[in-house]
Amino acid sequence: MAVLNSSDPLHASDEIDSLHENQQIAQTLDEIAQLLDDQKASEFRVRAYHAAAKTIRSLPTSVRVLVEHDGIEGLIALPSVGNSIANLVQQYLQTGRMSLLDRLRGESHAETLFSTVPGIGRELSHRIHEHLHIETLAELDAAAWEGRLERVPGIGRKRVQAIKDALAVKLTEGSTSQPGAVMDEGKAVPIKELLDIDEEYREKAIAGQLPKISPSKFNPKNIAWLPILHTERGGRHYTAMFSNTARAHELNTTHDWVVIFRDDAQSHGRWTVITSQFGKLQGCRIVRGREDECREHYTTHCNFHQPVAGQSPYPELPSMWEEGHGRITPN
Repeated sequence: MAVLNSSDPLHASDEIDSLHENQQIAQTLDEIAQLLDDQKASEFRVRAYHAAAKTIRSLPTSVRVLVEHDGIEGLIALPSVGNSIANLVQQYLQTGRMSLLDRLRGESHAETLFSTVPGIGRELSHRIHEHLHIETLAELDAAAWEGRLERVPGIGRKRVQAIKDALAVKLTEGSTSQPGAVMDEGKAVPIKELLDIDEEYREKAIAGQLPKISPSKFNPKNIAWLPILHTERGGRHYTAMFSNTARAHELNTTHDWVVIFRDDAQSHGRWTVITSQFGKLQGCRIVRGREDECREHYTTHCNFHQPVAGQSPYPELPSMWEEGHGRITPN
């Protein structure tokens, strides 16, 4: 049973509201677990979210107060709540949503979320989402600090600084995390692992072996057409699905661009794998932003630079992905 720490009726009412928020957070985590189970994710991952929900539900004090006092580290220290789930809880406290739940439902509220930041209107919010494929304020903050935000048309250094300042107000409260520390898009995950996940996803999608979800965007008939894969590599949990962005629909690459998400207790990140159109890697699957590593990978593991006469220089790629698909690189 929850314990109220105040005899003051007004303060007691605030505590009741805070504890009710705990229940909402726990319910959201349980819903994530149920969707993961429905989509054939590992039992370990499903149990992890149910266990975290049980922890949050049984807390005698407010999660919000805990974060205000101890930062995100206070969440991570709770039983069954690791780094990834702690970040989701913090997202909920800041925005009232969890990006993972939106993703599992085939929804995206990123553009609406970004437009709440001073200096970012609806049009710019759309461009940020389309160019950077990010969904949360923490990821927007990371993009600003890492220089990726400046690559979006219409954003200069002054605006980036203004966005950094605005995000500092939104993200600093109740958090001791450093800017840009949330996303893992570096070399911690090897290129070979990402390409292997991409291959597993596309092969199973083609074979009709994956559950499908009904995305909320570009799907007026509400058809469940988007295959979703939950898989693991060495204890790292990944989700993969075709890109359902406006850019992908515009370029007819909704069955070529694959978005891979990592979401586990150690870290989380996001990568987009496409079929390259240009240069020596034309026709090869590559990870956006890590093209040099892809080139090194193919040079080391494949003979793509020495094709046999009359044979495709990329025999490791399914032929249907070399003929008429994915020939345009996203900007």
